[in-house]
Amino acid sequence: MNEFRTMEIKRSIFEDNDKDAECLRQELKEKKTFLLNLMSSPGAGKTTTLAGTIEALKDEMRIGVMEADIDSDVDAQTISRTGAKVIQLHTGGMCHLDADMTRQGIQGLGIEEIDLAILENVGNLVCPAEFDTGASRNAMILSVPEGDDKPLKYPLMFSICDVLLINKIDVLEYFDFDLEACKERARKLNPGIKIIPISAKTGEGIEEWADWLRQEVKVWKEGAKSVSCAMNVCCNW
Repeated sequence: MNEFRTMEIKRSIFEDNDKDAECLRQELKEKKTFLLNLMSSPGAGKTTTLAGTIEALKDEMRIGVMEADIDSDVDAQTISRTGAKVIQLHTGGMCHLDADMTRQGIQGLGIEEIDLAILENVGNLVCPAEFDTGASRNAMILSVPEGDDKPLKYPLMFSICDVLLINKIDVLEYFDFDLEACKERARKLNPGIKIIPISAKTGEGIEEWADWLRQEVKVWKEGAKSVSCAMNVCCNW
């Protein structure tokens, strides 16, 4: 019987991606650019929240946006009306972005004059949570119509995020959504997660979210320092 080799492909893919992501993160810190990875289900309000975020911060920092979708440029067109620099990324059918795809997006966007780069990831609560994009921080949006049980169904997504925006609180009275139960479930998975209830439609909570971003960008820039990466680990720009 011939001998054969068994390869753990999934493990290898994740390990390689994690190395590339960490290198990208350090390169961005060296350039003093903060990268936010924004995730959610389709229809949770990512683009509307993003537009409100840009409006709150556009006079204070230079913002660039990468819109990731399987197809179409609908979201990029929407964001372009805010005045922020924006590019559309098509994933070729893939349901997430990894570090290499993000690097390509960063190169296309150009970060020489960008303080805050935002990646609006593909609408999905599964795949995007599995791949480190090299972002400085991860944020996710959960909308009230989706239900307060989502931390139970998609634990990894809630575990890897630094901040949770609970959107569409303006319609809480119309849905069976227990806000406190949702917060408790999220914090059980991730005790350090920041939770901010918002309404992208009315603007409620957007200033608190903008304040969180202001502080994170400030700390990121203050912590920037020269970083050297081994050639066999990092890809050059």
